[in-house]
Amino acid sequence: MDDEPAENISGGDAAAGRFTEFEPGDGTSRAEAVVDRLGDMYWQKAYGGRDAFECLVRTILSQNTSDKASQPAHDALMDRYDPGDPADRPASDDDRDGAGSRGDGDLAEALAAAHQDELAETISSAGLYNQKSETLIRIAGRVCDEYGGEDAFDEFVRTGDPDEVRDALLDMKGVGPKTADCVLLFAGGRDGVFPVDTHVHRISRRLGLAAPDADHEGVREALEADVPGEKCGFGHTAMIQFGREYCSAREPACLDGPEACPLYDLCDKVGVDELAEEVVDPAEAAD
Repeated sequence: MDDEPAENISGGDAAAGRFTEFEPGDGTSRAEAVVDRLGDMYWQKAYGGRDAFECLVRTILSQNTSDKASQPAHDALMDRYDPGDPADRPASDDDRDGAGSRGDGDLAEALAAAHQDELAETISSAGLYNQKSETLIRIAGRVCDEYGGEDAFDEFVRTGDPDEVRDALLDMKGVGPKTADCVLLFAGGRDGVFPVDTHVHRISRRLGLAAPDADHEGVREALEADVPGEKCGFGHTAMIQFGREYCSAREPACLDGPEACPLYDLCDKVGVDELAEEVVDPAEAAD
């Protein structure tokens, strides 16, 4: 089994969780069969344990950009704004050059008090840094106002009703379904949550696990209906890795023949013309 790449914003070492083994499916769901095979190829992992607010910050930084760009932005933000353990902090905030205002060991308070231009500069590698800095400051302020800070927000995400947590996250401007689902999965450790990013959206429709013209929410509903809850987490992260290694948007491995793709026998190859070596979005193939 391959090591999970640490740079994967949706998984990796920083996503916490634990490696484990799940029983293979009974063959009644092709989606579960796909996830089982991906688990054999990559990893099987039960998620949860991340700090919810940091997970929210991290996922916002990853929006519309690559992990290679968003990871340094996350690291720089945490270096500059995370107060960490109060015992480890300098006697005065002034002792830390350019850090801006901080709460008492609370990342949400620190970001709520951040200067937008300084935060934008800090996360510039993530792209869309002006928009993302405004979003982070606004959401941090809301977390402080409505929950009293990151600790109470973390507790809400871990123990609150999943539907209520998801609705609360989606009510925050700048948080979409994938971001909300990542927080539920990686922080809350909720079974039955299958976040859908661009890789999952493309692959699921190409495989035939969801309708060719399904939007992200349609794909999520299809996968969550057909994949056992405990397997949704590693199904999400492993499918992302499969998309990077085998099933890219323009050059899926199946164009090199059946032996080139480990999911060939489970795939409908919607939008892929192997003879003509042409690839279109599954929605176009369904027209």
